[in-house]
Amino acid sequence: MTKKERYKHVIEWFAANAPSAETELHYNNPYQLLVAVILSAQCTDKRV
Repeated sequence: MTKKERYKHVIEWFAANAPSAETELHYNNPYQLLVAVILSAQCTDKRV
């Protein structure tokens, strides 16, 4: 299985099993979301 095929399989699985997935992070624009994602990767859930 090539990388492209694996990628397609993963995307299809998420589309079928979590079609309306939402983030728990609060943001008002894409920049705030980017910063929130970076900070959340470095902290525990309670600190973010």
